[in-house]
Amino acid sequence: MFQTFDAPTSPDQGPPRLAALRAEIAREGLDGFLVPRADRHQGEYVAPCDERLAWLTGFTGSAGFCAALRDRAGLFVDGRYRVQVKAQVADDFTPVDWPETKLGDWLKGALPEGGRVGFDPWLHTLDEITRTEGRLQGTGIELVECDNLVDRIWTDRPPRPAAPVEKYPKELAGDGDETKRERIAAALRAAGQKAAVLTLPDSLCWLLNIRGADIPRTPVTQAFAILHDDGRMQLFSDPEKFEGLGPDPMIAQSHWDGFAGALAVLDGPVRVDKGTAPLAVTRILERAGVEVAHDDDPCILPKACKSDTEIAATRTAHLRDAAAMCEFLAWLDAEAPTGGLTEIDVVTALEGYRRATNALREISFDTICGAGPNGAIVHYRVTEETNRAVKPGELLLVDSGGQYLDGTTDITRTVAIGTPTEEQRACFTRVLKGMIAISRARWPEGRAGRDLDALARIALWRAGQDYDHSTGHGVGVYLSVHEGPQRLSRVSEVPLKPGMILSNEPGYYREGAFGIRIENLVVVQTAGTLPGADDRAMLDFETLTWVPIDRALVVPEMLDAEERAWLDAYHAEIRAKLADRLSPGARDWLERATRAI
Repeated sequence: MFQTFDAPTSPDQGPPRLAALRAEIAREGLDGFLVPRADRHQGEYVAPCDERLAWLTGFTGSAGFCAALRDRAGLFVDGRYRVQVKAQVADDFTPVDWPETKLGDWLKGALPEGGRVGFDPWLHTLDEITRTEGRLQGTGIELVECDNLVDRIWTDRPPRPAAPVEKYPKELAGDGDETKRERIAAALRAAGQKAAVLTLPDSLCWLLNIRGADIPRTPVTQAFAILHDDGRMQLFSDPEKFEGLGPDPMIAQSHWDGFAGALAVLDGPVRVDKGTAPLAVTRILERAGVEVAHDDDPCILPKACKSDTEIAATRTAHLRDAAAMCEFLAWLDAEAPTGGLTEIDVVTALEGYRRATNALREISFDTICGAGPNGAIVHYRVTEETNRAVKPGELLLVDSGGQYLDGTTDITRTVAIGTPTEEQRACFTRVLKGMIAISRARWPEGRAGRDLDALARIALWRAGQDYDHSTGHGVGVYLSVHEGPQRLSRVSEVPLKPGMILSNEPGYYREGAFGIRIENLVVVQTAGTLPGADDRAMLDFETLTWVPIDRALVVPEMLDAEERAWLDAYHAEIRAKLADRLSPGARDWLERATRAI
């Protein structure tokens, strides 16, 4: 089984580790040290050897950081984790609402007389440090680059991952890696740049048409690279990871240790993404007198705009996954009302149905399965200690996905166990109205996620409700389930373009009671023309996820005619697409689950 149910951290581990870190802070003559979730690749998901934040604090969320000072330790978490963090950390750590509270502002209150706060320049970006320094101007507080102090005290730190890479088939990628390298090199030449530094693992894997296993749940390999404007590449990692690929005269492989030296002898301008590359990269280039051109990672946008081949492949993956989900939901519908299931039983069964496809490579993240009040913990991960019975009269939220060679899936369904309350149904229907609004959205080219995000929230806002996460994130194709730069978020300014895959997942969470989220994946496409419309170029979404929505939780009277029509048409298409893929029992369940509202 891919998922385990151990508790990787414990609150009681934090205080002695914080004390040891404070001893190192004092030894360095500092007043504090920053401990981010991120690794030197700035990935959301990190290898065990890079889980410094979890090791120090006990907090296992996928975003956040700790500002450890001599007399206090602020643990900065966003809205997804404000319930979770309370259960995972000791009182020595004070949760701070982030990004509402900025690090610089917090430091001004915590160090009124000024001070020196250390940070590892390999774990922070130039953008991040520049923003904080801007808020600290005139305070006497200094951010100081230094060695990583956590690494000094983490004596049993796991080794760096070194899983071998595999070639990703061209028939699924669409373009060969040579074509991709030339395409990006041409973009460098057009910009007058001699080279680009690549530090994001998914960018590198997309560019070279490779996949790896360095990060749990995410099929990437960790490496740094320098791509030159003539298509040559210098690759820095553990060379043995790449032995199975064979030699390529355009790719020179070196050990990690050679990266800094190679940077220092480059001819500029050298392209560096100040929002994703470690600050240390810019510092090395600047000290060597190499001109730096701060610009986006040149692979991010091409990777986000999937080829027709990739989209066709991911459609296949989603239909396979949808059939597994329907088998699971049919089983759940039969078993859950008896009251004999637990959250772990549900997670185990779902993974079993995905494994039965004989195509599952991995799950795309640890399944979120929250019964009753656990559903209000947005990124809840069940453990043996927290495992809760699935009880009649409660809601069950299941957010899960699979990694298949032809696609990455991510789906959330909230189901009623037994008879739901009218309040549960009303809240669910408001969330559904938001999900339908995004599904039906049509907008002019050039608009960004921030222009659509409110569509998913209006029904909730009218009831005085909301949710504290983005409406959607980008998704890769057999890559990261969370991919940039596209997002459905009030802070996203990246224009949506054809080929971008996103999640559509509004929600509502009532702490101590229940959680609701409904999630489909969608892909941006060119919209068809409408009678009487002008010639303005428009975009809309194609739905990729085909799994029924729990009709028992829908209040039909709260949906308008177009929303009801959308839901009935969606369910009818699910029947058409999946009936022949299901077992007889699941087919019978599907017929009932997709009846007209």
